[in-house]
Amino acid sequence: MPFPVSIKGVLIIDDHVVLLENERREWELPGGRLEPGEDPQHCVIREFAEELGADVGVGAILDCWLFEVIPGREVVIVTYGMHRRDSGPLRISDEHTRLGLFRLDEIDGLPMPEGYRRSTRTWAKNQTKRQPAFKNRESP
Repeated sequence: MPFPVSIKGVLIIDDHVVLLENERREWELPGGRLEPGEDPQHCVIREFAEELGADVGVGAILDCWLFEVIPGREVVIVTYGMHRRDSGPLRISDEHTRLGLFRLDEIDGLPMPEGYRRSTRTWAKNQTKRQPAFKNRESP
């Protein structure tokens, strides 16, 4: 039996990950169901626009796993790292109850699937590695 596929994205703004609270009172990454014939990267860009009003770019695939949303209902989750392309305020759609920006050290205490924590940590490490180890000095 085929599983639905959900494409999610990790967006970190000023050392805070963007999370949305769902109807089950769990925090989750922005994103949603892959439509028939839709490219996964297009899906996550579309979902960020719909759920947050954000213009984003897609980075690396971070993780993929099978998640039991409720007993007997499994979904394939694919997560990507995301980059913000605009600077406007984030807004929340009717699909979620709250929007939250959480420091990485806060996510362990949140009700959320472990795979989202794992993806968030992976993307945060990737972003840290991309930072220069030192500033270039100007030539005298």
